[in-house]
Amino acid sequence: MRSRTSSVGALAEFVLAALVLAAAVVPLGATAATRAELRSAGGDRATALRVAAVLLAHPLDLQLTKVRCERVGTSSFCGLTLSGVKFKHPLDTARFEREVDDLVRGALAVDPHIAEVDLWVTLPANAGVGAVVSGDFAVPTSATVYATTVPRGAAVPSGVYWDPTFARELAAGSAG
Repeated sequence: MRSRTSSVGALAEFVLAALVLAAAVVPLGATAATRAELRSAGGDRATALRVAAVLLAHPLDLQLTKVRCERVGTSSFCGLTLSGVKFKHPLDTARFEREVDDLVRGALAVDPHIAEVDLWVTLPANAGVGAVVSGDFAVPTSATVYATTVPRGAAVPSGVYWDPTFARELAAGSAG
C-alpha cells in the first residue's frame, strides 16, 4: 500500500508541475494582449500591462521578456528586460541603439506619470552543473550586458553600461 500511495503522490506532483509549466509558457500564436499579460509585473501592474501592450503591439528585433513598474507617490518607475540572445534579425550597434531608444520612448509615451525607464539586456549565465541557484549561496543565472536609465525629459540617458564583449559582437553585427 505504501508504494501505491507514493506513486499517486508522485503522479500528483508531476501533474501539478506540468500545469505550472504550461501556465508559464507563452503559447504559440498568443495575442499581443496575452503576451503583455504574461510579461507584466510589479506593484504598478496596471501601468506595466499598458506599457507591455504598447511595446509588444509591433515586431521587435529583441525579445522583450519583462515589463515591471512600481509606483512611488504619483510617479511610476518602469523597468524593461530584454534578452540578448536570438535576435529576430542580425543587429549592429546603431540598429540596437535605435531599438533601445524606441522602446524607452514608447514606454515613456504610455503615461505622463512614468518618471523613469530602466532597460536591461541580459544573457543566460552558465551557473555550472550542480550550482546552487537560489538561497544565500546562489550563483547568478543571468548576466547584464547592457543597461541604461532614462529619466523623463532627459536629452540623454543618465547612465549606460556596456559589457565589452557584447559591445564588440554588436559592432561586428550579431544575431544574438
